[in-house]
Amino acid sequence: QVQLVESGGGLVRPGGSMRLSCVASGRTVGSNTMAWFRQAPGKEREFVAGSSSSRWNDDSPYYADSVKGRFTISRDNAKSTLNLQMTNLAPEDTAVYYCAFSPVAYKGVGLTRMDLFKNWGPGTQVTVSS
Repeated sequence: QVQLVESGGGLVRPGGSMRLSCVASGRTVGSNTMAWFRQAPGKEREFVAGSSSSRWNDDSPYYADSVKGRFTISRDNAKSTLNLQMTNLAPEDTAVYYCAFSPVAYKGVGLTRMDLFKNWGPGTQVTVSS
């Protein structure tokens, strides 16, 4: 079993930046995919960004079009950590952000499928408001 804990949420002004972190514990060794999803009030949960890691290499990150160029994810496999650096934040980025983990290394569009992730963190609130 894998446990996930997100941190770094809060209130930020439009145009500001924020960094989220997700620490995974438990059975994280081996190939895996880690990703960020978010859910705004009254909306469905949606994919934000993710990346996979296998025995041989780390695959290129994959981003939702809405955050491409503004958000950057990074992994520290030694610490089982996935970070999300968010810049130029807008009110529409307001949501609860969730970290997700799968013990399978997915690529591309596969990263965006919520049903493929069995482990989820409790989420962290990000509010973008002036």
